[in-house]
Amino acid sequence: MSIAMELFIGPDRHQPFDTDGTIPSNHLHNFEHSFISLTFLVYAAFAILLDKFVPNAQYELTHLLKGIAFGQQLLLFHLHSADHMGVEGQYHKLLQMLILISFITTLMGIGYQKNFIVSFIRSISILFQGLWLIVMGFMLWTRSLIPKGCFLNLEVGHHVVRCHGEEALERAKSLVNFQFSWYLIWVTIFAVSLYLAMHKIYAGKVKYQSVTMYDFVKVKENIEAQRKPDESQSFLVMKKSFSPLDMEE
Repeated sequence: MSIAMELFIGPDRHQPFDTDGTIPSNHLHNFEHSFISLTFLVYAAFAILLDKFVPNAQYELTHLLKGIAFGQQLLLFHLHSADHMGVEGQYHKLLQMLILISFITTLMGIGYQKNFIVSFIRSISILFQGLWLIVMGFMLWTRSLIPKGCFLNLEVGHHVVRCHGEEALERAKSLVNFQFSWYLIWVTIFAVSLYLAMHKIYAGKVKYQSVTMYDFVKVKENIEAQRKPDESQSFLVMKKSFSPLDMEE
């Protein structure tokens, strides 16, 4: 849907190319955004296939694909065709910080599979990414939310926030920083509070086990039930199959 919106639904002619088949300047950002979505689509597709075929390196490959997706997202936002000097550029700089955290913690997850804090930080950064993108959508293209001294200006086929003078621009950037700090505080409060609540409710009651292993166990149970193994063999199978994932808390 995201790719279709960028390349076919959003453009005026419902296709992103010029009459001579080249990519016009006003559609460069559409291709950048669609490539980000395409990379995450590739990750999601292969993640499903890896869950289906369960190779030995399933966990490592899944995280590697996710890391590639975050890496490309970071690269394209860093080299974005949009202006990096204005208010939109300030939003993008702060977004890149969140993407970088997601990228680093995803790669760290390959070597630290059972480390809770790595997964926790990655989850928070992904949540914050989504929240910040929503904030950008409202703050950059809603006229009533544009900072004082700034305005929406139509440039190269899309609207960009411009400011009257350097003082207004610096004030607008400072307001963006204040917004980021405000949301960072609330995301931190939400994440830690949710963790404490879940810990209070489920502490010592839940053992982690991968869904793929659970499905495998069920199939194996059915096969073993048909073969009617002796009691000792059944006990060994159950003990081996249902070993919980030793995730740190």
